[in-house]
Amino acid sequence: MHAFDVLADPVRRRILELIADGERTAGAVGLVIQNEFGISQPAVSHHLRVLREAGFATVSTEGTRRLYAVASAPLEEIDAWLGHFRRFWNQRLDALGTELARGKREERLNGASAPSRGSRPDTQKGKAT
Repeated sequence: MHAFDVLADPVRRRILELIADGERTAGAVGLVIQNEFGISQPAVSHHLRVLREAGFATVSTEGTRRLYAVASAPLEEIDAWLGHFRRFWNQRLDALGTELARGKREERLNGASAPSRGSRPDTQKGKAT
């Protein structure tokens, strides 16, 4: 199964979010997923198995508990693939940064010569009524 096929499912994406915060037991993952998505425990187990078989999750045992954690290799591969496209959104983010800086500069310049919003003209420059 291709990495994007695995991540296309919102349940699997949510499971990855949960285990990205640290190891979790299958039971703890199951409770959250069952509450959020209204699916059965066997369905959660199926999604955990898909993540494990696709290499996105690792599982270890601690007594009778199964602990799931994120495996970074597939995510690194996705990140590398997305690297080819970062220039498209980086340009837009750079342009947004420029516009925000321009707006702040104009606000500073206009704010120095005009009263600020919400202030009363009769209380400007130390004048009180």
